[in-house]
Amino acid sequence: MDVGELLNYQPDRGAKRPRDGDGGSAGGDEDSRGGKQQKGLSARELARYREAAAAAGVGIDVGGEMRDTEELSGDKKKILEKLMDQDEEEPEAEPVDESSVKKMILTFEKRSYKNQELRIKFPDSPEKFMESELDLNDIIQEMHVIATMPDLYHLLVELNAVHSLLGLLSHENTDVAIAVVDLLQELTDIDTLHESEEGAEVLIDALLEGQVVALLVQNMDRLDEQVKEEADGIFNTLAIIENMAEFRPGLCTEAAQQGLMQWLLKRIKAKMPFDANKLYCSEILAILLQNNDNTRELLGEMDGIDVLLQQLSVFKRHNPSTAEEQEMMENLFDALCSCLMLPANRDRFLRGEGLQLMNLMLREKKMSRTSAMKVLDHGMIGPEGADNCHKFVDILGLRTIFPLFMKTPKKMKKTGASEKEHEEHVSSIIASMLRNLKSQQRSRLFTKFTENDCEKVDRLMELHFKYLEAVQQADKRIEGEKHEMVQEGESKERRREFE
Repeated sequence: MDVGELLNYQPDRGAKRPRDGDGGSAGGDEDSRGGKQQKGLSARELARYREAAAAAGVGIDVGGEMRDTEELSGDKKKILEKLMDQDEEEPEAEPVDESSVKKMILTFEKRSYKNQELRIKFPDSPEKFMESELDLNDIIQEMHVIATMPDLYHLLVELNAVHSLLGLLSHENTDVAIAVVDLLQELTDIDTLHESEEGAEVLIDALLEGQVVALLVQNMDRLDEQVKEEADGIFNTLAIIENMAEFRPGLCTEAAQQGLMQWLLKRIKAKMPFDANKLYCSEILAILLQNNDNTRELLGEMDGIDVLLQQLSVFKRHNPSTAEEQEMMENLFDALCSCLMLPANRDRFLRGEGLQLMNLMLREKKMSRTSAMKVLDHGMIGPEGADNCHKFVDILGLRTIFPLFMKTPKKMKKTGASEKEHEEHVSSIIASMLRNLKSQQRSRLFTKFTENDCEKVDRLMELHFKYLEAVQQADKRIEGEKHEMVQEGESKERRREFE
């Protein structure tokens, strides 16, 4: 802790709530996902500093802020420096075991109850319950050590600590709620969960039973992302959801129905500058929609197709300005492709003029072109894509798609797509039109193949022989591997006979 920084610190008089220094909330200083936050002064540290600071002529208020009472001399600074050194030289904490965790949980329950009691008794006198709130925040920070022992997670459930933590997500002081979010994020870290499958199952079951997603969404609704700590709280909330979804993919439907889908769509379309939270929202949305028709249908019913198209329209004539923004764009395209695997959403895509937008992206030759082709492939494939195929011809899509069929663009590496992917999607789109088009539109498609001395037929044969050769080579490798396995099995059998 830097002494000069503490002595020169001036509190924010316009803060909407008191904080214990710069770290009373769970908001972190790290931008990385799941980063740990710096802990503020605890009640015990405050008391110790008050005693020493009184001798040094320095006042410390309830929030942990220092204020000069007179001009500090060199001796007084030395006193404070010595105090800080003593604090840093404190012995290491006791090793974590079942007994210490039980003691910690009991302390947490006592402090939580005391804070609740004081808040009810003195609702209009923050100074009466501020110390108890600092103590509560302190024990929540200490409980982070439990994340190092996932095999003891069952104690959190058996001693009802999970229920108490979930209750604090609606605490009047959002700093306390954010501290709980930070703790839950660390407890549900995917690497930690895999260290003890049994402990992880017990914890996740208890969280889901307590409607954790609904409570997290309600908490996010009241957070102000203009405040860094609260923006970090939202980021860590999304990390909790990602961790649980990765450990138990089946909870995606339940999470989406508990308000998460609606919140994600609202946050994605909010007119706010691009930031890490918007990127994370796009990632969580794509995860929810993977292999899940229930969430796809829910998004369609919430007009989510229109939201996705509106957000992607920004990249029609402009490339993403950063790698992070490009990642968000790809996440939104992936979400749209997942949605189009549900037949009902293809009609919504058609009515929302999604075909026109994708066609424009193909013509503009920006980074979105490759992903737009993938979306068209998903929207036009199969009998359910017949209406989209007819509409695509009506909006002069043949003029756009056939130049891409004739020649693979050179700037494929910038978009992260391979030549094979491009040829796969463009061939699939044309194949879908050949299957689904009828009457006049079908004739217009056949006419394209007869233009310029049937050059498109030549290109079709070129691609056919290219991939036929690749298939034949793959078949040879498979046959060779099978032959080796048979020989190995026969040699093992002979060795057994000799033995």
